[in-house]
Amino acid sequence: MFDVLLSEKELRLRDEVRAFVRERVPRQLLKDMDADKVQYPRDYVRALGEANLLGVRFPTEWGGRGMGWTAEMAALEEVGVLGSALACAFAMPSIVGEALHLFGTDEHKEQYLKPLLKGALVAAEALTEPRGGSDFFGATTTAVRDGEHFVLNGAKRFVVGAEGADVFLVYAKTDPKAKPHRSLSVFLVERAFGVEVQHVYGLMGTRGGGTGRIVFRDTRVPARNLVGPLHGGGDIFNRMMVPERMTSAGGALGTARAALEVATRYSHKRKAFGRAIREFEGVSFKVADSVSLLDSARSLCYVAARHVDAGLDARRLVSESKKVATEAAWTVVNHAMQVMGGIGYTNVYPIERLLRDARLMMIWTGSNEIMSLLIQHEYYRELLESAPKTRDVEGDAAADAESEKVYE
Repeated sequence: MFDVLLSEKELRLRDEVRAFVRERVPRQLLKDMDADKVQYPRDYVRALGEANLLGVRFPTEWGGRGMGWTAEMAALEEVGVLGSALACAFAMPSIVGEALHLFGTDEHKEQYLKPLLKGALVAAEALTEPRGGSDFFGATTTAVRDGEHFVLNGAKRFVVGAEGADVFLVYAKTDPKAKPHRSLSVFLVERAFGVEVQHVYGLMGTRGGGTGRIVFRDTRVPARNLVGPLHGGGDIFNRMMVPERMTSAGGALGTARAALEVATRYSHKRKAFGRAIREFEGVSFKVADSVSLLDSARSLCYVAARHVDAGLDARRLVSESKKVATEAAWTVVNHAMQVMGGIGYTNVYPIERLLRDARLMMIWTGSNEIMSLLIQHEYYRELLESAPKTRDVEGDAAADAESEKVYE
């Protein structure tokens, strides 16, 4: 039903990604990743690059397809059926590529963006520190100028792709005395510069994505690897939250759809009391609720994508998309497990893996509580800081009693 929102070109891309997911991703890869037998799916990323499916939003001169967020949202949903680790590996070139495309130099694009979109180079984003998660601007990793280099010291954790990355997009404090939003800078730090990678986490889900900790001990980074202006990390971070959260939302749609499809087919085949269980309202209404949730979340995601593509202020819609899509995914996967009963709780079906994956989606790229904070802030601002354009229905109350409206 959402095909009507996509152009012919976008539909062809969607179908390309769908075919890639169906035909070129080995089932054994998913099993080995979930069993922690694979540290990072490099061959998968390389294959995506060879198929020209990475970073489709970026200009063709750098290896993209010159498309927009609407196209990427369709692609993300198709990849999302594989689970969050492979969806994140697909999305990372789009996330890191955003910084390179908007804030990097032509040298950065030639050296890093091109091979990133070809799948020949793997990049990761280094945001979170051991001392804090949501308190991003309280970062303590430092970068001190030393001639033609910056010297980095500190650590980042929960770095998805740490085990596989050739280069890291790192936020570090370059002006400790400045206000938090003007204290950080962004650097491209190659693993070969002396980055220490530690695989320290056993994850509930999203396994095989190479999540780990990276440590900088007097790591020397060429000054030319500064991305954007010195102390301009706050502006880059704010822009980066668009691809961070949009990719999270798109992948969540796919995860929810996958679980719903498995449970719906199961309910059509499974019989109890002599009838297919889909004939019982306790089951079929769970399917109906899931379909409605998924369609609602997808609608919001496409509207947000259109806003970003049009260059409009989409801060609230992007945050809503991430919050609504990931929470819908969590609910839909839980409904799928309930429909399937005990067998859904086993590894006979992939529902239990999708459930473990979906739980992280409400935490990463900004917890959903942070999304709520941003959403209410933007809504208050939109409503209160401009003259009303719609009817003021407060005056439609039956009582004419202004004296009763007491605010202090």
